[in-house]
This record gives sequence, structure tokens and C-alpha cells, in this order.
Amino acid sequence: MRRRWGCVAYAERAMNPLNSPPRTGPGPAPRSPRGAHSRRVATALLGAGRAIVTATRSPGRRQEPLMASSPHAWVRVAPYGVASVFAVILLPSTMNVLTQDYRLNGGIAGAAAVLQAAPLLLAVTRPVFAWGIVLCADVMTAIALLRMPGLEDRSWPWPPPVIVGYLVLMVSLGLRERRRTLIAVWLATGAVGLAFHVTSPERSHGSWVLLLFLSGGFLALSGAVRERLDVQRRLSEQESISEEERARRTLLEERTRIARELHDVVAHHMSVITVQADSAPYRIAELSPLARAEFESIAASARESLAEMRRLLTVLRSDGANGERTPQPGLDRLEQLVRATVRAGVSVEMSVPELILVRQLAELSPAVDLSAYRIVQEALSNVVRHAPGSFTSVSVGLTAEHLTVLVVNGPARSDASRVEEVSAGSGQGLAGMRERVRLVGGELDTGPLPGGGFRVAALLPLGADAESLPG
Repeated sequence: MRRRWGCVAYAERAMNPLNSPPRTGPGPAPRSPRGAHSRRVATALLGAGRAIVTATRSPGRRQEPLMASSPHAWVRVAPYGVASVFAVILLPSTMNVLTQDYRLNGGIAGAAAVLQAAPLLLAVTRPVFAWGIVLCADVMTAIALLRMPGLEDRSWPWPPPVIVGYLVLMVSLGLRERRRTLIAVWLATGAVGLAFHVTSPERSHGSWVLLLFLSGGFLALSGAVRERLDVQRRLSEQESISEEERARRTLLEERTRIARELHDVVAHHMSVITVQADSAPYRIAELSPLARAEFESIAASARESLAEMRRLLTVLRSDGANGERTPQPGLDRLEQLVRATVRAGVSVEMSVPELILVRQLAELSPAVDLSAYRIVQEALSNVVRHAPGSFTSVSVGLTAEHLTVLVVNGPARSDASRVEEVSAGSGQGLAGMRERVRLVGGELDTGPLPGGGFRVAALLPLGADAESLPG
């Protein structure tokens, strides 16, 4: 019990009479008035001590220092500065008042001043623990002053410096702790003051009542400020969440609109091309085997485009939580892409070392693998549209840190029909290449050649990663 109630045990020992006459005969021992006062103080302080322990065991809602969430450095440092100023002022003033006005022993006055002023620095991070130290120091000081004669005209049990330091501590508590803890602190303060008033009413001049009302006011005011700041913080967080939800909803609506347009326009026309190419050998009589093979190639390419279109529509219509289930194309499908381009009438030479095909699954991230494939695909599509019949070279190289992609085509043959004349390009192909390269942190170089033709060169880092790119 003495270990748990340090303040109470000290009060009991301090108020036991030192000059009580020993018991020499039978019958009940005579009661000392000072002993009766001691028992009343111990009983009152016991209840106050229970409130102290209850409040001390109620941790603050946040463990960081006061004002630690502020974005400004000077605001985060301000609580330490204010606590240091009060500690520096109260330490000598408390010591001076206790020694000069109350004629308390210098050593006891110095210890009491340190225990009442130093915990103000601790109050920035652990205000309840600091309050427990300060309250015990105030109780011991009041007990020591109770034994000093000739101080009936002095403020007791709380000297003026004690009241000032205690109120500073109340502000720190109110800005950090919950309402239940603040009420427990206030009740404990009143119980300790009332106990001293009951012990020596002739010396109590109402300082305990003054501290009771002032501490309640400071706790209520600082607690109201804290609750208002908490409400503003929660409102700000809710507004931020609402803004993110609105942006996300707008993005989903835009993606849904794009998916609807792609489905209604592009997917419809690709389906028509597939049906026409598949049915051409049955609708047109006496087709040569070469023409039949050409229609089969057109139908296969259209079906592959439809499959990628469906995958893209799935990505656009989803919220991105599940991601894509089907595998994306990569460098292992370059040969199939080149064959389709050759069937379209473009002479293509591909140079891809076998080492790349062996290492690409282990070395390349999915984003880089997909980006390399899409760059070659878009470059070959531009050759088919804008330079039909030209000679094209596709080469892929691998270094220790980068993957290089180079697509070079010569000038278009004069006797070849230019698709560009029928359907002018939208100019989005090169922009799409640049976006893919930028997402993986690579470099892209495009431009016409001096003798005619065009060049597309990309440098992609091997270890780069990015968000899943739609097919």
C-alpha cells in the first residue's frame, strides 16, 4: 500500500506526533488532536489518490507531443518553448517564496521547487504523468508548511507560485486528454484541497477554493479548444475523402463513357470486318487459294484485335480493384506481329537475339514488356498506313540495364496504295508511345530520316515498373 500511495504514506508519516506520551497503563490510549487530523487527511487523500491513479492509467488519445501534427516547425516547437519559459520562471520564484515568505528549509524548498517546475517540460508529451508528480510535490509542500509556526496570514495549502504552475499544467492536460480524465483531475484537485481545509481550517484562507475554480475553468476552456480543433480536423479529413471520392467517380464515369464509345464504334466495325472476311470465300465464287489465305489472315487479325478490344473495355469499365485476368502481349509475340505485317504487304526484317526471348521473362517487368510490344505494334501500324510497301527493320537489343527497341522504315513505294489518303491518321500513335515510355521511365526518339522514311527508337529500363497499362 505504501508503494502504491506514495503521497498518502508520506502524509501519514509526516503528521504522526513525534512527542506523544507513551502508553504506560491499562485502558484505551489517549487520542491526540494532531493524530485525529492525520487520520482525516489520510482518509481524504486516499480517495484523491485513487482518482489520481485512475486518471494516470487513462492514456492520452495521441502519443505524439502537443502540436506535433502541425506542418509548421515553429508551431511544433512552441509548446516546449512555453513550458521552458514557465519552468525557468517558476523554479527560482517558488524557491524564493518558500524560503523567504514561508521560512521553509532551503533544501526542502529547492526540492519542492524542482518537483513543481520541472514536470512542466514533461507535460508536453505526458501531461497526466507530469500532473501526478506535481500534485505529489504540492501535497508534500503543504504538509511541510503545516508544521511551520507563525504562518497563519500566508496562503495555505497552495502558495501563489504553486497555483500558477498548476494552472499551466491544466492547460496542457486540457489540450491533450479526454473529458473523463479532465473531470477526474479536477475532482482529485478539489478532494486534496478539501482534505487540507478539514485538517487545519484555521490556516486555510480559501486558496484551495481558488485553485479549484481556476483549474476547472482552465480545464474547461482548453478542453473546449481541443474538441473544436478535433472537430475541424475530422471535417477536413472528411472533405478530403469526399473530394477523392468525387474525383474517383468522375474518372470512372469518363472511363465508362470511353468504353461505351469504343464498343459502339470500333468494336462494331471490327466485328463487321471479321464477319465479312470469314464469309468472303462463301460469297465470292472462284477465289484463288492466295485470296482465300488473305481473307483468313484478315479474319484472324480482326479476331485478335477484337480480343484485345474486349480486354481494354473490361479494364475501362472496372474500378481497377481486380485488375486484368488475361495475360498481356509481350516480346514473345513479336514474331506473330511481324508475320501479320508482312501479310499486309510490308517487307519486314526482324532482329531479336534469342537471349532476349530467354531472359525477358526473368529480366523485364510486365510494364516494360508490354510497352516494348506496343511500341513495335504502333510503329508497324504507322508503316502500313503511311508508307505501304516500304522496307522496314525491327530490332530489339538488351544491355545490362536497358532494353532498346528500334523500328526503321524506308520511303513508301510509288505504286503502293496509301491508306493515309483514305483515312487520315489522328496523330495519337506517337503520343501513345511517349506516354508508355514516360510511365516506365524510359526515353523515346522519333523523326523522319534524311533519305525518306521514319525512325522510332525507345530506351526502356529493365527494372522499371508502373501501374497496369491497358492493352
